[in-house]
Amino acid sequence: MPPPAVPPTVADAPDWGRVAEDGTVYVRTADGERAVGQYPEGTPEEALAFYVRRFEALAFEVDLLEQRIQTGTVAPTDAEAAVTKVRDEVTGANAVGDLASLEQRLVALDALIEEQRAARRAERAERTARVRARMAEIAEEAEKIAAGNDWRNGANRLRDLLEEWKGLSRQDKTSDDALWRRFSTARTTYTRRRKAHFAEQNQRREGARQIKERLVVEAEALADSTDWGPTAGKYRDLMQQWKAAGPAPKDVDDALWKRFRGAQDKFFGARDAANAALDEEFAANAEVKEALLVEAEALLPVTDLRAAKEKFRDIAERWDAAGKVPRHRMKELEGRIRKVEQALRSVEDEQWRKTDPEKSARANEMVTKLESAIAEVEAELAEAREAGDAKKVAELEENLASRQAFLEMARRTSEEFGG
Repeated sequence: MPPPAVPPTVADAPDWGRVAEDGTVYVRTADGERAVGQYPEGTPEEALAFYVRRFEALAFEVDLLEQRIQTGTVAPTDAEAAVTKVRDEVTGANAVGDLASLEQRLVALDALIEEQRAARRAERAERTARVRARMAEIAEEAEKIAAGNDWRNGANRLRDLLEEWKGLSRQDKTSDDALWRRFSTARTTYTRRRKAHFAEQNQRREGARQIKERLVVEAEALADSTDWGPTAGKYRDLMQQWKAAGPAPKDVDDALWKRFRGAQDKFFGARDAANAALDEEFAANAEVKEALLVEAEALLPVTDLRAAKEKFRDIAERWDAAGKVPRHRMKELEGRIRKVEQALRSVEDEQWRKTDPEKSARANEMVTKLESAIAEVEAELAEAREAGDAKKVAELEENLASRQAFLEMARRTSEEFGG
């Protein structure tokens, strides 16, 4: 852009204009002189100064317009209109000065305005793309929420997304409307599914309330029962039904559970008290059984099976006659007596296995068959050696070794059965 024109002073005014003898004032231009007015009453210097001041006023307007446009404080359309207005004032202006330089500066402003217009278009396009991209992200997130089952946080998040959407400036109606339809459809879908979910949940809770009210009535009816075993089983069944029923409305659920639990506690408290009394009563029986265990465990290890079995039968009869023991001792005492019983049975089973006639006969038969087979292989081996068939000799020797190993095992088994 050319530097601002320097307004002429009275001293250098003749460089840009002159005053004729009749008082007519002329301005010099590239196309020659042009009359700008008359000033017959004053001196030539005053006449030139008057029209120079007019030029200064125009130059000030151009200066001010340049500042406004260069700082970007005026929109390109308004700037263009302002330049046109000032250009109309400068073109053919009745003023003395470098009018051509003012026109050049105005032309330069046209180019600057076009640059600013292009920059604003680019900025607007970038802003449009950024806003549209965010709208697409919002629509996509809303669709994911609509497809999910986060009923607690989904509604709040959709509400936040809607507020953010409202704060976004609309750029392109067609594209924005398409994205809005996606977003709006997702919100509608989610809302409908959420309402259906809670309606179904309320229905289930109402059903659970009815079931639990019935279970509470049954539990309270059993609270005073002294039929400990069957009633405890019924309470377990009621508890399974309670869990399977699912939650009722919270305030109702808490009140029903308090009643149900109270009935349970009453029954099991009474049962525990009765059992405690029995345990105290059965403590002496446990002492008897401890003494019997000393006798039973002394039978091990078994040296004489028949005598041990007779003694154990006697101990078992006295064990049964001793009666019940406290519950907390039952597992320990029964485990010890069962261990002795199992040891006797194991010894008995082992003796039977060794004297089983069928197994003994099978073991003897296996020995006989193996001895016969070995004799045949030894005969074949002698023939192969005599014939000098090294390959067959090797095969038969390997076969013979294998059969002899099996024979050794069979003989040991036969001996175990007394064969």
